[in-house]
Amino acid sequence: MFAHGVVGMQEPEIHDLSDDADYAASIQQGSASMSRSDSRKRSSSGDPEGAEIVYTKDNVTIHPTQYASERISGRLKLIKQGNSLFMTWIPYKGQSSNARLSEKDKNLYTIRAVPFSDIRSIRRHTPTLGWQYIIVVTSSGLAFPPLYFYNGGVREFLATIKQHVFLVRSAEDANVFLVNDFQNPLQRTLSSLELPRAFSVTNVSSPTIGDNESPSGADQERDESHKSSGNFQQNGRHRQKHHDPARDFSIHVLEKFSLVTRFARETTSQLFRESQIDGFTPNDGRKDDQLSPTYHRITPSNDSAKVPDEASVASDPIEFDKLSLVWGKPRQPPLGQEEWATFLDAEGRVMDSKSLRKRIFYGGVEHNLRDEVWTFLLGFHSYDSTYAEREYLMSVKKSEYETIKKQWQSISPEQARRFTKFRERKGLIDKDVVRTDRSLAFYDGDDNPNVYMLRDILLTYSFYNFDLGYCQGMSDLLSPILYVMRDESKSFWCFVALMERLGPNFNRDQSGMHSQLFALSKLVELLDGPLHNYFKQNDCLNYFFCFRWLLIQFKREFEYEQTMRLWEVLWTHYLSEHLHLYVCVAILKRYRSKIMSEQMDFDTLLKFINELSGHIDLNATIREAEALCICAGENGAACIPPGTPPSLPLEDGSIYPQQEEDVL
Repeated sequence: MFAHGVVGMQEPEIHDLSDDADYAASIQQGSASMSRSDSRKRSSSGDPEGAEIVYTKDNVTIHPTQYASERISGRLKLIKQGNSLFMTWIPYKGQSSNARLSEKDKNLYTIRAVPFSDIRSIRRHTPTLGWQYIIVVTSSGLAFPPLYFYNGGVREFLATIKQHVFLVRSAEDANVFLVNDFQNPLQRTLSSLELPRAFSVTNVSSPTIGDNESPSGADQERDESHKSSGNFQQNGRHRQKHHDPARDFSIHVLEKFSLVTRFARETTSQLFRESQIDGFTPNDGRKDDQLSPTYHRITPSNDSAKVPDEASVASDPIEFDKLSLVWGKPRQPPLGQEEWATFLDAEGRVMDSKSLRKRIFYGGVEHNLRDEVWTFLLGFHSYDSTYAEREYLMSVKKSEYETIKKQWQSISPEQARRFTKFRERKGLIDKDVVRTDRSLAFYDGDDNPNVYMLRDILLTYSFYNFDLGYCQGMSDLLSPILYVMRDESKSFWCFVALMERLGPNFNRDQSGMHSQLFALSKLVELLDGPLHNYFKQNDCLNYFFCFRWLLIQFKREFEYEQTMRLWEVLWTHYLSEHLHLYVCVAILKRYRSKIMSEQMDFDTLLKFINELSGHIDLNATIREAEALCICAGENGAACIPPGTPPSLPLEDGSIYPQQEEDVL
């Protein structure tokens, strides 16, 4: 009944995990235990009276970051209680494949008793290489993270669901199964728009399910389990509808984003109405002032009905610690040549990288100095490198660049006819570079050599990182780097360094974007409860209206010089590697009075946000983002899942040698 359809998408990120501890455990245990008794079998002692476990699967895994070594394994269950079916995924207690993943991190991904009345669809992925996984999409169009089945079991999972709820295969995609779709009204769902999905943070009234699992099958109770029951918090991601196996998912991500229309919002509203008819409302089972253990609100009130008159951040009703907090220190003049020299010793080493980054954070860098300083901020050069070492590295990397470039330059027309991926990527790059920043004299005019250089660097990068290739938006990220460096090889390697941090933004499953949108939603909830509640009431919690900000780092929101100033501030990672998220919050807070007083719905908000381009005060925004970051402190850091882009460079400040992680 459930034939294994092969999704055409390549899965280059899945490597052999046979040496992984989680995988080894699953092999030792054999196939997961699955109970589907004909006689009604009571659940374990950790489950409520009257609940029946109809499906159990051990070693189902979530990958919170792009690295295969960082994964969280747990137990997936389907639980029947009365006429309702619930799904849970509980991570194993005290087990993690990576020391950086704490219990708090694992709690962030726990799925607690989600009713199938709140599930819209399940997408099945069975790649020819790699592990099977599923993506569960909620009624709002948002999703949970992919659940990987190391030793099979997807077919049995779907078959069990079909025994208890109405499950129908989508007419548009054979690998999508629609839940409770009696009238099939959502064949034109948000997925048909091929939009990237965001994380959801949903709260439902549900049976009390044991909070911890162990591979041995014993249900262990966490001390705070009774505090968490009835809630689940989750970030997730949804892969877009796939048509052509040879095509990258995120090639047209900006063009796809422009398809968000009133139709999409009406569809989502219909989904919410249907879920409410089924007895579920988004905030059911949780009071407005109730928080999950992971997050701690610092706003005294969530009264979204009261709209403050002031639009500035400082006027918001935020209660801070007794310590005085200046709302962002004044901006300083940019770092100049003479001052830059004081940071270097006689051989060219940066003597105090933290002080340098702090100085750049508060003032930026003079333009004629950027080509030298950016190489440090991006991690191409290490702070403790000497003049001689940097010169030698550049000569080596220049030769390496030419070698990579010759790989595509040597492709003959005959080869190109048989190389679909190359033709597609080259065509997209040729199309994008001629419309990238052409208002600048540097890129203006026909037969501009700088435009050709932009194209060559992007084509070479598509061969350097063939798995990621080229996606729309990359030309926006490269353009300022080439404008500053004025050197093809140097620009290429600085772009490589930047993509080490921002590459997940362009993942096929949009996981990097999902994690940032999720973190942004939690930060707004933490720092501006009324605005968060307003977004919740108006179905705006997916934060798609901020998608462009995050994808290309505000490139289209500021003038070119201001964009470069903002980037070098963000690249310092002085207060946080995720300061860009606080920049988003600062902008939203600055305009929240207008947003709420004019009762903007999603379409109006999207239009308003897009029209802010060129009208945002950069210095004020950076100051407010700084203050918000300081104010949020550890609570803010706890809102951001581990591995959320941009990732920090290596401790020595250099991207060389490359990290020795197995990438998914």
